[in-house]
Amino acid sequence: MVIQFFCLSLTYQKQITMNRPIYEIAAEISKDWKATAKNGIYFGAKPYLDAMFSLDKPTDKYGYDSALSIVSYFLGNASTYRGAKAKELKSELKKMFNIK
Repeated sequence: MVIQFFCLSLTYQKQITMNRPIYEIAAEISKDWKATAKNGIYFGAKPYLDAMFSLDKPTDKYGYDSALSIVSYFLGNASTYRGAKAKELKSELKKMFNIK
């Protein structure tokens, strides 16, 4: 019984650490959005994108806000960020936080 629990625990930990840090995703979004949008990053999404640079994992906080709320607000304000890369990166964030 103990061995089985230990194996499940290792699997769970491995699953968590396979996600790349939120700040890396934020950097990729920022670079791509600036390169593809003629008007730059949408002003409504910018504060949340900036906050994402301070986040490492889904359990982190930015001030009193959870990483989940920061990412959720970012996704809600990032509708003008479009394209294949945008879809891929938004999907990665949604998967990380189990957002549908």
